Amino acid sequence: MIRIGNASGFYGDRFAAVEEMLTGGELDVLTGDYLAELTMLILARDRARDAGLGYARTFLRQLEGSLGLALDKGVRIVVNAGGLNPAGLAAAITRLGDRLGLAPRIGYVTGDKVPAPGALAANVYLGAFGIAECLSAGADVVVTGRVTDASLVVGPAIDRYRWGRTDYDALAGATVAGHILECGAQATGGNFAFFTELADVHHPGFPIAEVAADGSCVVTKHPGTGGAVTVQTVTAQLLYELGPPGYLGPDVVAHFDTIALADAGPDRVAVSGVRGSPPPPTLKVGRNTLGGYRNTMTFVLTGLDIEAKARLVREQLTDAVGRDGLEFVLARTDHPDADSTETASALLHVHLTDADPARAGRAFSQAAVELTLASYPGCTLTTRPGDATPFGVFTAGSVPQEDVAHVAVLPSGERVAIPAPRRTAQAAPSPRPARPGPAPAGATFRVPLGTVVGARSGDKGGDANVGVWARGERAYAWLHGYLTVDELRKLLPEAADLDIDRYELPNLWALNFVLHGLLGAGVAASTRFDPQAKALGEWLRTRLVDVPVALGAAP
Repeated sequence: MIRIGNASGFYGDRFAAVEEMLTGGELDVLTGDYLAELTMLILARDRARDAGLGYARTFLRQLEGSLGLALDKGVRIVVNAGGLNPAGLAAAITRLGDRLGLAPRIGYVTGDKVPAPGALAANVYLGAFGIAECLSAGADVVVTGRVTDASLVVGPAIDRYRWGRTDYDALAGATVAGHILECGAQATGGNFAFFTELADVHHPGFPIAEVAADGSCVVTKHPGTGGAVTVQTVTAQLLYELGPPGYLGPDVVAHFDTIALADAGPDRVAVSGVRGSPPPPTLKVGRNTLGGYRNTMTFVLTGLDIEAKARLVREQLTDAVGRDGLEFVLARTDHPDADSTETASALLHVHLTDADPARAGRAFSQAAVELTLASYPGCTLTTRPGDATPFGVFTAGSVPQEDVAHVAVLPSGERVAIPAPRRTAQAAPSPRPARPGPAPAGATFRVPLGTVVGARSGDKGGDANVGVWARGERAYAWLHGYLTVDELRKLLPEAADLDIDRYELPNLWALNFVLHGLLGAGVAASTRFDPQAKALGEWLRTRLVDVPVALGAAP
């Protein structure tokens, strides 16, 4: 097997994780995922200011203290920290090595940039064979631009086992391993619905996948680190940012409804049975454009007549700056007969977006401040007047695989073209699973849904997903029958008018819902209180439902 660890789930993750993973136990490869849709926008703005930037500079600082250690231990490093400028990051690592008296062999993967007039950045999601090519040529460090998150794990496995393009089941198994690892400590107890049941979640370790030649793996973590690896924590991560069970990738379609999980010992979960099929003929393209400028001012409304106070502010600001682009969100955080000013108060968030930075900037924020002595009783704000900030809009598209110039640049400087897969296929819908056995009947208790199920949610462009799983077969039988799309709309009123897809994953005792359009134009443009839908699942778990007493849901 090959032991592949992860040390970063996003740009800003635990800085010390690289060193922790290198010193905490045995590894063959250390990966790091630094990119997300919002990150690509941040890097695009960096590069607009300085053409030499466009990569995750945090990784370079992490490497400064860990490059020698990795080389000494023979641990190879594979990261997508190259962002919009993998060649620039590779050159920076070379300079770092020179300064440290080291000579790392560095490869990088490029070709993800595609023409898109008017876009700040437009990048395809490349696959894993370019990474494997660099590793096969002896690279100690491989940096990439926009590849799929799972490719960081799939590439080293391809290199170790010499998988070909049609080894679909093995590629699919490694893709699932990559999906489990890609968000770091989310697989080891971080952000876990039942975190209060874990012994130690204060400083969870980062995950490791021991990937075998057939693509199966065991998920674990370094001995003595915090958190936990259980069937439940792995299930939660499998549901994160998931769409249909046929998980599309550039190298393979991994069928998540074939995954089998089993307890393999303390902090060890076996993942097996994953089936794969040919990849789609197209690659996903993420396009970031400048959407305009925005600003937010927040009013504190205290005591009586909250709705009337909010209405007065709405009318006054509309008169001052005009209606276009204004959005008012009243958060009723107030309580009756409260014992403090804070608990007696609601918050009125006022957002303004506009193509004109002046109107969205001081013209708006100053108009809000000028109401302080001329509006509702007790008028105060939590924000100061300020300028507007630019925001981006993310859109997803596709391009034919053969139109993309996927290139591996080897440590020698040789450039190797990575051909598109010869065999592709449109992903077929997953067969409808058999209905589960009968659900428990009898008396019920009205309790929060989260009493009996876990949830994990996230963003996919303008869409959001929420995966919900039960912790036993009988609970899944109830969940399967109860949580329909119509019922979800009732429990989540924000989604009442949205198109929602429901997918069944009985192998995980889970349902996955995709809420189309919940996040509007994407994370960077969203004005939702929870712009990345990270808390959507936890909100769902608070909703009161009638649960059979037989499931042990009694208060």
